[in-house]
Amino acid sequence: MKPIENRKDINVLVNAFYAKIRKDEVLGPIFNGHIEEERWPEHLEKLTDFWETNLFGVIKFKGNPTLKHINVDKDLHHSVEQKHFGIWLQLWFETINELYEGELADKAKESARRMAHFQFMAIWNRRPKAVKEG
Repeated sequence: MKPIENRKDINVLVNAFYAKIRKDEVLGPIFNGHIEEERWPEHLEKLTDFWETNLFGVIKFKGNPTLKHINVDKDLHHSVEQKHFGIWLQLWFETINELYEGELADKAKESARRMAHFQFMAIWNRRPKAVKEG
């Protein structure tokens, strides 16, 4: 195992991770249903930009992941749950542990943990009151 050292390492991580996501029985249908097959290469590059910005401070990523997550939840009739983010985190940690070690690998895990919490809370807070009250 080696440390995460550059964009190429991040790209390997992102591609391996999303290959797992796309095959996952719970998350796969969500991701594959919202990202058209021909758009996956572009999406993976954007996610590589995101993690390069996050881990190395290189300002490349442009976008609003929170709004994307809110819209996916809306498209799914407000059915995204914490368990979805739990599976996402489990697969992220598993993929990192298979490929990398060290300070930036740990930073990627901790950043993902914070993001998962933040994204779910953002989704929850933007849901209509009637949905929250069930």
